[in-house]
Amino acid sequence: MITRSVLTLVAATLATAAIAQSTPPTTEKGALNARLTGDLTPTHDPVIAREGDTFYVFHTGTPVRLRTSRDLVTWKDAGPLPVTLPGWANKAVPGSEGMWAPDISFVNGRWRLYYSVSTFGSNRSAIGLFTSPTLDPKAPGYGWRDEGLVVASTERDDFNAIDPNFVRDRDGRHWLALGSFWTGIKLFALDPRTGKVADLKARPHAIARRPAPAGGPAPVEAPFIVDHGGYYYQFVSYDYCCKGANSTYYTVVGRSKAITGPYLGKDGSTLMNGGGSIFLRADLQEKQRFRGPGHPGFLRDGGKDYVVYHAYDKQNRGVPTLRVAPVSWGADGWPVADY
Repeated sequence: MITRSVLTLVAATLATAAIAQSTPPTTEKGALNARLTGDLTPTHDPVIAREGDTFYVFHTGTPVRLRTSRDLVTWKDAGPLPVTLPGWANKAVPGSEGMWAPDISFVNGRWRLYYSVSTFGSNRSAIGLFTSPTLDPKAPGYGWRDEGLVVASTERDDFNAIDPNFVRDRDGRHWLALGSFWTGIKLFALDPRTGKVADLKARPHAIARRPAPAGGPAPVEAPFIVDHGGYYYQFVSYDYCCKGANSTYYTVVGRSKAITGPYLGKDGSTLMNGGGSIFLRADLQEKQRFRGPGHPGFLRDGGKDYVVYHAYDKQNRGVPTLRVAPVSWGADGWPVADY
C-alpha cells in the first residue's frame, strides 16, 4: 500500500532527479537487474506490458506514471499519463491523492488500466478504470477514457479496495483480485463486457489473509495471479512497504487448481493463514542493498516470463527502484525469480 510519505518522496525525487527486438533479451541468473540503467527511480507498485517494440511499466504517481524500454534494460521516464483524477473519485474518496498501484491488461481490443484511489490508513477506497486502444502516445486513436468506478470499500466493509489485478481464467471468466491489510485479499467476478464487478451485492471470494497477532496487524497486499501448468499461482506481499531502506516487504506465492483457491505453498501452508513460499526477499545479509522487494507484476513475452517489482535502494537514500527479473519454472512446477 502506498503512503503519503512515498507520494512526497516520488514528487521530490522527480523534481531533483509485445517484443523489444526480434527476440526477448537473454539473461543469466541475476544479470538483468545488474544491467538495468536509465530512469529507474522513483518507481513504486509497477506493472508491465508490451505493445509492438516497446515495453511499458506503469506505476504509482500523480497521476499514474509511465516508463518505457525497447530492451528491458534501458528505461526512460515517459512522464505522467494524460489523465486527471475523475470527479467521481474525489467524491468517493475525499482527500485522495494520486492514483496508486495500477494494473494493465489487454481485453476485448482495448487496454484496461485499473488503478486505486485511497488515503493512508483508511479503507474508504475505490478502484477505477481507464481504457485505451493503444499504449503508444504517437499511435492513431491513443487516449485514455474514463470508464468510472469498478468497486469501492467503506468503513462498513472488511476489505480495502486497492491493489487491483485483472485475471482471466481458463474458462474465459474475468476476475479482479484486490486488497491490502484489513481481512486480506479478495477476488471479485467481473462483467466481461464492462470490466466492472458483476454483482456488487455478491460476497467476494477470500483468497489470502494473515491473522493479526496480539501486537497488531500482519500486512498482506498486492495480489497478482498467474496461470501456469494447470495451476493458478497467487503472489502477495507480506509485511511493510514504504519505509525506505527500513522496509520489511517480501513476496510469497501459493498455488491452486481453482482460481478461487485454496492457495497453498510448497509445504502445504495456506495463504488464508499467512502461509505460502517465499518468492522475493531482500538481498542476503552481506549485500543488503535492495530492501523490501515486493508488489510484483508479470509479463509473459515470447515464451519467457518476467517479474517486475520495486525495492528500496539502501545506497540511494532508500528510493523505490524499478527491478526486473526473469522467472523460470522448476521441475516441481514452482516459479523462481532470477534476481
